[in-house]
Amino acid sequence: MAVTSAKKNPGSPGIEELISRLEEITRNIENPETGIENSIALYEEGLAIAEQCKKRLQEARKKIEIINPELAKNWPDTARNRDLFDSEI
Repeated sequence: MAVTSAKKNPGSPGIEELISRLEEITRNIENPETGIENSIALYEEGLAIAEQCKKRLQEARKKIEIINPELAKNWPDTARNRDLFDSEI
């Protein structure tokens, strides 16, 4: 059985693509041959992508809380979860 995607905006990259781009950015920044100006531009791009990911994860969490409140009620309330969903990047 094929898995279908339920993207709101078919033209926008999926969360997996965004994470892959973040990994690519990290590798480029860690490369000693990447200049400082390029590293700064990559860092800024990474921050923007991280914000997109955060918003999508927040939306997903809200949907799950609506669909299955019992499951959401049992989620661990760790500092990491609060930071991921409630803090500013």
